[in-house]
Amino acid sequence: MPVPERRRGRLARGAVAFAAALLLAGCAAADKNAAPAASGGSSGASSGSYSGGSSGGSSSMANMPGMNGVGGNNGVAVSTKGISVNGIKPVPSQELASATWQGMKIEARTMTPAPFVIYNGTTEHLVKPTSKTSFHLMVMLDDAHTGVPIPYAGVWATILKAGKVIYDERQWPMLSAFMGPHYGNNVALPGAGSYQLRLLISPPVSARHIEYEHVWLKPHRVTVSFHWTPPQ
Repeated sequence: MPVPERRRGRLARGAVAFAAALLLAGCAAADKNAAPAASGGSSGASSGSYSGGSSGGSSSMANMPGMNGVGGNNGVAVSTKGISVNGIKPVPSQELASATWQGMKIEARTMTPAPFVIYNGTTEHLVKPTSKTSFHLMVMLDDAHTGVPIPYAGVWATILKAGKVIYDERQWPMLSAFMGPHYGNNVALPGAGSYQLRLLISPPVSARHIEYEHVWLKPHRVTVSFHWTPPQ
């Protein structure tokens, strides 16, 4: 569909822009005085409830190929070999999972580790990546028909290696000028190898217009295997 195709292009360009901005900024701490840009929602979704996908079901995808560049447009990768800023190396963007649940497109990608702030309504807490951080996990929930991001959901990610849990964390609702609204957190893996990613998507807790009646009412799980290769 045209919208998802345009979104893939924006994500590719966004990944390149983010890596470039990260290098130029020297991985400096986030500017706490910057006000987030306002984003208007769309009320033009088609009427009627979505169908397909059983509530609480599980989607399983095959292994994704290895990574060979940050973002890239029209298949052109951007090399990151030998690049390092303040001990952080840009990581090639890799799609880990893609699934559709009752009209909700779920996509999980890796991107360069980044500092971010968590705002609790009163204060901000800065979270910095460490030298052990492998990538920033970015989970995007979108309306598959319109491409509009879906807020107010809950996302939990678990990563296993050889059946052992090595990562089990909440993915924070995030605002990003480079990648748009998503759910994310930084991830540290013990090294190269094969892993399993499990995503638990909790229903959006909000009032809904009628086009979203009877969908996303129970938790949904996505399970995928992937191979991680640290940047050289």
